[in-house]
Amino acid sequence: MRFRGTLCVTAALALSAAVGCTSGDSEDRARPSSPAASTPRTTSPAPTTATPADPVSLPALIQRDHKGSGLKLGKVLTRTSAYTSHEVTYESNGLTVSGLMNIPEGKGPFPALVLAHGYIDPAIYTTGRGLTREQDLLARNGYVVLHTDYRNHARSDKDPDNDVGLRLGYTEDVIGAALALRSSGRPEIDTARLGLLGRSMGGGVVYNTLVVAPGLFDAAVAYAPVSAHPEENIDQFQRPEGDPLVAEIESEHGTPEQNPRFWREVSPVTYAGRVTEPLLIHHGTADTTCPIRWTRHAVAAFEKAGKDVELRTYRGEGHTFYSQWARSMNVTMAFFERHLS
Repeated sequence: MRFRGTLCVTAALALSAAVGCTSGDSEDRARPSSPAASTPRTTSPAPTTATPADPVSLPALIQRDHKGSGLKLGKVLTRTSAYTSHEVTYESNGLTVSGLMNIPEGKGPFPALVLAHGYIDPAIYTTGRGLTREQDLLARNGYVVLHTDYRNHARSDKDPDNDVGLRLGYTEDVIGAALALRSSGRPEIDTARLGLLGRSMGGGVVYNTLVVAPGLFDAAVAYAPVSAHPEENIDQFQRPEGDPLVAEIESEHGTPEQNPRFWREVSPVTYAGRVTEPLLIHHGTADTTCPIRWTRHAVAAFEKAGKDVELRTYRGEGHTFYSQWARSMNVTMAFFERHLS
């Protein structure tokens, strides 16, 4: 695949090993303990990326000439002693995408992080929602933080086909955010040090981004990610609610039984071998929104492909990480410090 900002990004970077485990009673390096748990759901041979069956697919995104540029700072939202928060916009594959950017005080350049938020109904979403704790803490610890709103959110341009397209446009917007940071020319940003963090739905965006654009980021973190198999997410979140979008998706692309190739080609674990970055995943054992078994299956696929992935589990923690968020963020910041140094 190709990237375009005002510079090209290489397809692979030399990366070091993931941060070592410092587990206590509430976290561990949980691994699948049975053959059934360790086998990714996608067992059919991976299709070639040369001829994607559907333009809505990860192979199609891999082949796309991605563009990201035009990072513009807008009005100041907040000033603190540690950082200033701005509204921003940038261009992503022809769309204008809004977001929020925190710039630390002091002498830069600073490493930068792109944040990918979880699902919030676009009808009620406002700029920067979803990862406010992380935006603040990471900026206070010396990171430029670009939180993308995604297309169809806040002040971003509309993409009417995105939902039927399994929201793969969000992956494009994260890639565009990285390219816009790298090509911005802003003196506060160290373009050689770039990380990615996403939670819930945004964790799925992290998976997609790593397989579509290997080498664009230097390290990635996912919190309580959704399943790496979109059909499981539909069954968990949309089908029980009677979401009419399910019928549209299946009318357009077929069910997993009718069109297994399509569903293989929208699963990032099908392309686990493309990943080049170290990946840290946090997941609570009591998460009923995104069951931890989903993450164990994804980790097994990445490990089978020989990738640098670490799973930290948190006993009794739910989806929102209320009780052990501080501990998890200490691990996250140590991970980024190691890989973005």
